Amino acid sequence: MDTVIARLGKPHGIKGEFTVEVRTDRPEDRLNPGATFATDPDIGELTLKSARWHRDRLLLAFNEVPDRNRAEEIRNTLILAEADEDEDETDAWYLDDLIGLKVYANDALFGEIVDVTNGSAQDLLHMKHTAGHVVLIPFVTEIVPDVDIDSGLVTVTPPAGLFDAE
Repeated sequence: MDTVIARLGKPHGIKGEFTVEVRTDRPEDRLNPGATFATDPDIGELTLKSARWHRDRLLLAFNEVPDRNRAEEIRNTLILAEADEDEDETDAWYLDDLIGLKVYANDALFGEIVDVTNGSAQDLLHMKHTAGHVVLIPFVTEIVPDVDIDSGLVTVTPPAGLFDAE
């Protein structure tokens, strides 16, 4: 079974390189030059030519994408890879599943997830606080111990001051 490991974003430069939205916890293991990937929608197999970090963004280039024009044509394509047999998918979610979840701490509603930022070390949940400001919550088990997609909520154990107004 294939799993989504990245989404092609905006072209970067004129040589067919992309910014990507990483959707794997292990980009350094999965996104290596020479690796081939299926795509959704199916535009044919892509062979990774290069992967490099530019500031806080991962940039990918593929043998089959020679220039910016082709990169623009296939923008937003999902990059697929076979799921690892030993990969634990119980703690994996699609970004779209997280957006809109209500955030609770100590049985009290504190806000709603409005965005997610993929980071190289950890992801950040963007919570719109009931008081109106946005709070960035590190998406780690110690702070976000429970995600219940079916119930539409996440439970957090915020460190002191996390939910305070900026």
